[in-house]
Amino acid sequence: MVTADPTLRSVEFHRLETRYPRTIGRNARLGEHGDGPWADVVVLRTDDGRTGWGLLEDPPGDVDALIGRRLSDLIDPASGVRDPRGHWADVALHDLLGVVLDQPVHALLGGRGTVDVPVYDGALYFDDLDPQDSPRGIARILEECRADAPLGYRDVKLKIGRGNRWMPRAEGDARDVAVTRAVREAMPGARLLVDANDGYDLPGFLRYLDAVADVGLHWVEEPFLDDADDLAQLRAWLDAHSPATLIAEGETTPEVPALLPIAAAGSIDVLLMDVISFGLTPWRRLMPEIEAAGTLASPHAWGQPLKTRCAAHLAAGCGNVELVEGVPGTVRGVEDALLRPVDGVLHLDDAPGFGVPLPDAEHLLPHD
Repeated sequence: MVTADPTLRSVEFHRLETRYPRTIGRNARLGEHGDGPWADVVVLRTDDGRTGWGLLEDPPGDVDALIGRRLSDLIDPASGVRDPRGHWADVALHDLLGVVLDQPVHALLGGRGTVDVPVYDGALYFDDLDPQDSPRGIARILEECRADAPLGYRDVKLKIGRGNRWMPRAEGDARDVAVTRAVREAMPGARLLVDANDGYDLPGFLRYLDAVADVGLHWVEEPFLDDADDLAQLRAWLDAHSPATLIAEGETTPEVPALLPIAAAGSIDVLLMDVISFGLTPWRRLMPEIEAAGTLASPHAWGQPLKTRCAAHLAAGCGNVELVEGVPGTVRGVEDALLRPVDGVLHLDDAPGFGVPLPDAEHLLPHD
């Protein structure tokens, strides 16, 4: 018998094979990112036979805190996960709630944004530096831009900061400039974002910006370690030279209470906490404060194509999100069309939950 408030009967852990369209290289801080990670997922089943599932990024929490409890005890449609012991299953609980209520997650979250969510290509790393014995150069980045266009991407984010670890400082900074200018020339109509992964200091980043001042960057992401004074100086420089360019911060070890006053002061334009590790429920609760500060959001989604769909639902539900990070790739057992944008837009329909059916058992591999 189907009930309006089912009881959680079982919790299962599985892995799904994920593949990027190519090997993803280095960024300013980390080495090669590989061909695609495993997607760790949790599957929740109710006593009346309904199922919700979602990604995990941290180790699972207390399963016994979920099993045998009513869904209404675990998650509130208006605010998210009720019991802190269930936050590790945040995504799966939202998916299950959507299934039970026959609503998409974006509707549960308020439906304040568009269901046609703009998505940018986040897969352009330092592949010009590989292979080490015969680097392919800037032409490789341009090849990747062309290869990702048929996958539905129109806007791109470039990794910069080669001089932080992989090249001599001056040479790496010059390569960052050259890559930025080459991609702009090849893609004159694209929104162009850059992400330094904290690979610069303020003076060095201002030199970079001065060298690409005519490029029209849409946003600059994590240019250097968070510092209120440095970010204020960066905003002042941009206001004088490229006022439409946004400053995006908050991905790496975000200290949200420290970031919000900086955002309210006008020195951060976009906050980036991760959609999974930070969590849907914390995002839901924080978004009104972010909006009140006059700041946009763009939940970090790199690593898993499924994260992009979660971030898109958050954008369509809560609003105040201009762009979502796209992760080109496939997830075994998941229809490609559910993960790929079309002409730069990921369209969300009214399918319950996140609108992604649980893959067949043959694709659900054992979780370590």
